[in-house]
Amino acid sequence: MKADLEVRLIHNGISWIAYHQDFKACGHTLAELDEDLARHLLNRQLFPENSCVTVFMVFDHSCIPAWIRQYAYHYFNRHIRLDLKSTVALVQ
Repeated sequence: MKADLEVRLIHNGISWIAYHQDFKACGHTLAELDEDLARHLLNRQLFPENSCVTVFMVFDHSCIPAWIRQYAYHYFNRHIRLDLKSTVALVQ
């Protein structure tokens, strides 16, 4: 699947955080992260309203201590598809 946007994904022990050169999206759950990411994409006008955007989130294993990385198989990369609806309230 070809991605329209690639971000770096980490978990800081409390929240999921997606880093991009233009923004930082975060959420306590992956669903909240996806909602915040869609808001950032609309607010910064990186993609047009009412479009579908495929985002590739690459998990950055450097946020995990080196000694435990061998057991961290449950951390992952993910592809998501966001529908950027114009009805989403834009943050001023």
